[in-house]
Amino acid sequence: MSRIALVDDDRNILTSVSMTLEAEGFEVETYNDGQAALDAFNKKLPDMAVFDIKMPRMDGMDLLQRVRQKTSMPVIFLTSKDDEIDEVLGLRMGADDYVKKPFSQRLLVERIRALLRRQEVIAGDGEGVEVDQAQVMTRGNLRMDPLRHSVTWKGLDVSLTVTEFLLLQALAQRPGFVKSRDQLMDVAYDDQVYVDDRTIDSHIKRLRKKMRMVDDDFSAIETLYGIGYRYNEE
Repeated sequence: MSRIALVDDDRNILTSVSMTLEAEGFEVETYNDGQAALDAFNKKLPDMAVFDIKMPRMDGMDLLQRVRQKTSMPVIFLTSKDDEIDEVLGLRMGADDYVKKPFSQRLLVERIRALLRRQEVIAGDGEGVEVDQAQVMTRGNLRMDPLRHSVTWKGLDVSLTVTEFLLLQALAQRPGFVKSRDQLMDVAYDDQVYVDDRTIDSHIKRLRKKMRMVDDDFSAIETLYGIGYRYNEE
């Protein structure tokens, strides 16, 4: 049973959405502000979370920033219909998806299921299962294991979000070949999520930053201005 955290200052949304998710077989934890959620996450993380953006004490953006320092769990943002700027900023900061208010609860459930399925495909549960070496990809100093959602560079662990993992995997699968931003958007998001080129650029920037945290000289991801990105083996 997957554990879902709902964080929203609207008690009506917390009540109705939690009832829907529980009816679908999920375990649900609710919080009415970001600080309360963060305090709980510091003790035990859920499998994924749904954040409202505008909340008292700590808003969804601040909460996401804190969460991304520790975990790559999937996060969906709830945004008002006029918050397009917040949606783009949230995706750039590492949110995996967003749903606009007012929203269909059925749509939210499907988005949650889609992200959990994607997480399972990438990470696997790893319990009692031998590592399938055919699934492990090695490109120079890079090693990616989709079944464990693990990435190492020169033997050092790198913690990536689901979206960052998918982007790096797409680039590294064919070293030397260019991937356009449109192709990378298709990899990272389903056809119901609309993002602009700058969102992909921001994800790549964050990906490079994480790689350079373990290797200051990391330069395997090359930008071809006006075209896209490619991975060069090192």
